[in-house]
Amino acid sequence: MHFYFALVLQAIWTGVCQAAIQHYPAAWGHYDVCKSQVYSDEGLTWDYMACQPEAADMTQYLKVSLDPPDITCGDPPETYCALENPYMCNNECDATTDELAHPPKLMFDIEGRNPTTFWQSTSWKKYPKALLVNITLSWNKTIELTDDILLTFESGRPEQMVLEKSLDYGRTWQPYQFYATDCLDAFTMDPKTVQDLTQHTLLDIICTEEYSRGYVWKNDKTVRFEIKDRFALFAGPRLHNMASLYGQLDTTKNLRDFFTITDLRIRLLRPATGATMVDENNLSRYFYAISDIKVQGRCKCNLHANSCVYDKEKLSCECEHNTTGPDCGRCKRSYQGRAWSAGSYLPIPKGTANICIPNNIGPVNCECFGHSNRCSYIEVLNTVICVSCKHNTRGQHCQLCKLGFYRNASAELDDENVCIECNCNPSGSVSDRCNGTGFCICKEGTTGPKCQECLPGYLWDDGCKSRVCDNELLRCQNGGVCVNNGRCNCPSAYTGLLCEKPRCESELGGCRGPDSGQAPAPLPSPSALLTLPLLLLVLTEASCWPAGL
Repeated sequence: MHFYFALVLQAIWTGVCQAAIQHYPAAWGHYDVCKSQVYSDEGLTWDYMACQPEAADMTQYLKVSLDPPDITCGDPPETYCALENPYMCNNECDATTDELAHPPKLMFDIEGRNPTTFWQSTSWKKYPKALLVNITLSWNKTIELTDDILLTFESGRPEQMVLEKSLDYGRTWQPYQFYATDCLDAFTMDPKTVQDLTQHTLLDIICTEEYSRGYVWKNDKTVRFEIKDRFALFAGPRLHNMASLYGQLDTTKNLRDFFTITDLRIRLLRPATGATMVDENNLSRYFYAISDIKVQGRCKCNLHANSCVYDKEKLSCECEHNTTGPDCGRCKRSYQGRAWSAGSYLPIPKGTANICIPNNIGPVNCECFGHSNRCSYIEVLNTVICVSCKHNTRGQHCQLCKLGFYRNASAELDDENVCIECNCNPSGSVSDRCNGTGFCICKEGTTGPKCQECLPGYLWDDGCKSRVCDNELLRCQNGGVCVNNGRCNCPSAYTGLLCEKPRCESELGGCRGPDSGQAPAPLPSPSALLTLPLLLLVLTEASCWPAGL
């Protein structure tokens, strides 16, 4: 089994670039090499590789907080009895004395001291009210777990406990595992162990009784969350095919997220009692005490860094590949020529760096179909868009036509004439926009591809108009008769939309007034012809007569 873990965990969790030690000179030093100089036909160039930091003890970088904050013993000083012997009450806790204090930092100090150092809670003074404690470990950084989480209790192990994780810096929490002496009673869950899981259920949340049975405080002190066993389940029979394993890590987001955290929370729900009944006369026997917490992992750098630095109480990746951010999760400002992408484990042993490329790159790389040679990375959307599209195009890749233009179906996307102007008639169309086939959106009564024609019942007058005339308002002039409100039926001597124009036929020799022998006087405007007397007056004084009569 140890050989199995060594193959799987070291080959994958220790990092892609570690495998490269078999192929590249040892003189490079650190095995996690993100780039190297190589000779090619083009001369000396850089060869980029995916890389990640080495695994380390992550407890040296965390911050711990307790809820309630005053749950640590010693203020006021208190005497405790041993769980196994209620008459052995010589254990003291006093926050004002270094030798007798048990602050939270003692959960993470170097062990090996004699006596053992540990954090300790107040005793169960308020029984039967539950003795609840939340211990939160925060890194303010995304961490990838590489080994089992191990808790060592100095007192008896809790009878009820939950281990939780957060991926968003403590805003939300998900359970990792439940622990209880009786899972069904405590959490209404059937008890299981990690050995009950399969390759298809390795991400299931289980309740285990394995670490809560009994109260042998001298030997069985540990509570474990089995990272290695679950990962070995994932590897399964595919262990011989390392490329398949790496590919699964690249594509199985749920698997990666399962082993990724920003925070851990230990919820202590019921202390060890050593019996089915609590001795209410000696509640100082019941408390929590933790001597050690181990969390092995590495900074998550998205395969874009081979080291992680701790500066000003903050972890951050030393990003390569023109990336930046605490997790190397975006491209630098001048290197947003394509969308950021995490590095890839494949092909092994080098992996694929997926480096960020400069902004001003060629139109082919910029993917703008030749209509632009500039791109910009939009961080909020995590995408690249083309800038200043030409040839009447628009869109993320200059693949759409500007408003007022439509796609030329006979031209390819990279053709300069890919977009044709709509040319909508401004009087007959709603706007200058048209659909994908060049048809404009017409106003009421208007039709035609460019909205330049009228439907039946409408007449063109700077656009198609309905109700050209009205018999009641006598809009038809010179004796014209309104037909269906759509047109004026004019006398033979007149024409025009409202019969306002004399019909001067050439064979009659021109037009003039009936008495003066001159050309007819100008007609009054249609707005003046609103009453019958006015109309009769006009008909009397102005008419079209043959010349010489």
